[in-house]
Amino acid sequence: MFIKPRCSWEESKGSGLHQWIKQKENPHPSEVDVIVYGSLLSYAEDPTRTAQYPNSFREAWPDFQSYNLDEQINLRALSVVDIGDVAIYPTDKMLSHSAVEAAAENLCMAFSRSFTCLIGGDHSITAESIRGIKNAYPRDRIGIIQLDMHLGAHNFGEIRMGNKAPIHELMEAGVVEGAHIYHVGSYGFFNSPEMIHYTREHGIHMITLKQMRRDGLQLTIREMLRQLMYEVDRIYVSVDMDVLDVMFVPEVPAAASGGLTAFELFDILKLIGENAGVRHLDFVCADSKKDELHPTTVKTGIIAFLNWLTGIQLDKHNRI
Repeated sequence: MFIKPRCSWEESKGSGLHQWIKQKENPHPSEVDVIVYGSLLSYAEDPTRTAQYPNSFREAWPDFQSYNLDEQINLRALSVVDIGDVAIYPTDKMLSHSAVEAAAENLCMAFSRSFTCLIGGDHSITAESIRGIKNAYPRDRIGIIQLDMHLGAHNFGEIRMGNKAPIHELMEAGVVEGAHIYHVGSYGFFNSPEMIHYTREHGIHMITLKQMRRDGLQLTIREMLRQLMYEVDRIYVSVDMDVLDVMFVPEVPAAASGGLTAFELFDILKLIGENAGVRHLDFVCADSKKDELHPTTVKTGIIAFLNWLTGIQLDKHNRI
């Protein structure tokens, strides 16, 4: 189900990410706070091409330390394990989607107390990951927070616009309810009237970037989490990297001027990490059209990930 990642690090003493995050195929569930895994599935340009971000994400670990200077805490108190990449089938989209779904389901069942973080990959893996979680917890109501420039709730077949439509797929299948979905960070001229109409018609909460900045970032995120905690049993957060201003994610194909700043995303994910109801996170759509990802894009994603872990550690410390 999982394959060893192309980039692997030997265990050694030190505070670097590559020395702290363990890479194990079969870790014991009681020893894991956070599971990290990758999906190389990427159909954005070429069906035979694999996603770049999971391996680029790992390759940059030596550039980072486990200590958060801003919060004065050491993240080494958390046990973070990289379990590898989902074994996918580059020329078989349906089989690859099934593999991601099965992987998410098995991780939820094997590591029921752990948080999960999926590094992708295109946005279709979000739907498959959530399907897997629903399979593992059929009685649980799942809430979704999607940080994305695009609404992603349209019917691709009917409207013929945009990329995959994970939110539409999940609602049509009855996996999630529109009222339990919060779309955050859209702006500008990137969403069609049909997409906006579909979103409103199905009760999806749409919070534009302008609205969030006007009302206050922290207040908006805290109120959204508070509301979801009343209505659902677990929360899934999906971060489409194109939600960021292009200056922070160079060469991400859909990114444009005017998006979230990196600092805003870091604050959002720290706040999200402080809420124990958020059990799952993914990062998607970072892949460049070129051969390699820009180092700035890679590092921005890693710092965002570390801020989420910071929130988890702060919440854990406060509860203790």
